[in-house]
Amino acid sequence: MNNVVTTKVKSVYQGIYDNLNNPRNKMVRSKKTKEISMVVLRTVLLFGLCFVILFPTIQQISMALRAPEDVNNPAVIWIPLNWSLMNIKIAAVVLDYTHALLNTLKISVISMLLQIVSTSLAGYAFSRLRFKGSNILFIFVILTIIIPPQALSLQQYLYFKDLNLIGSETSIYLMSGLGMGIRSGIFIYIFRQFFRGLPIELEESAQIDGAGVFRTFWNIMLPNARGALITVGLFAFVWAWNDAYYVKIFEVSTADFPLLTMRLINAAEGMYAALFYTGGLDLIGQDVWENPLFLALISNVAALLMMLPLLIMYLFVQKQFVESIERTGIVG
Repeated sequence: MNNVVTTKVKSVYQGIYDNLNNPRNKMVRSKKTKEISMVVLRTVLLFGLCFVILFPTIQQISMALRAPEDVNNPAVIWIPLNWSLMNIKIAAVVLDYTHALLNTLKISVISMLLQIVSTSLAGYAFSRLRFKGSNILFIFVILTIIIPPQALSLQQYLYFKDLNLIGSETSIYLMSGLGMGIRSGIFIYIFRQFFRGLPIELEESAQIDGAGVFRTFWNIMLPNARGALITVGLFAFVWAWNDAYYVKIFEVSTADFPLLTMRLINAAEGMYAALFYTGGLDLIGQDVWENPLFLALISNVAALLMMLPLLIMYLFVQKQFVESIERTGIVG
């Protein structure tokens, strides 16, 4: 009886041993281990990236919803002790939010459309309309990406001053329409690479049908460049929305035409008036200028209000944006 049991136990252990040492089973276990390791690694990386990106936003939202009198309270870190919208009201007055929002939206949309038109034409010309010296001209386009804008600011200011465009948003539109707007060199490069990846048979068939250069570009090439159009459009809009350099040089933001970026930069100057009109002085006292924490708080809330339209816009276009980035990267 004992010999029979011993034999069965040995056979079971032998089966387990053979199963563990089977080359196929080893390969399956190794593959599963690698898959689990990659899942864990991706999860850790994504969690870390999400934390780095979302931490400042969550912190700003928490600060925006706390009452002004809790600014100096060391016990308040994340969850406000007293919930209030007063900080948002003060920041909105500081920014002249409704007026500045409409003006910023106007400049961003018009600049985006002009950038798309000018840079797509230039990108198509560099990709398809080869001529003597085109490579040299494209080198100058690349130089506009490398050379810092500060190196050209004096010449640009003097040029627009001679045209009496200082203090007018027309200067921004003119730069965008002529392919010299914010990051136009990058947009030209994106369109050039995208158009170079499209089959040349599309143009040849259009030329056989009698289409000219502009008709081929408008009816054939541009509709096939949807990925590049979305990518350039979103980047152009966001960069124009956040632009503070050119609007400051050309003095675009004025009392009659406020912009969010300049109002945010000059937030401290309009702080006292905002507190007076919103009743904030009664909450924090007359020594507002001696409270740097409160000034920083309102500046952070103002930055959150400025960023809010972009976050809302991204929620609606994130799928198209990701797809356009992938398509542009594959073609380029």
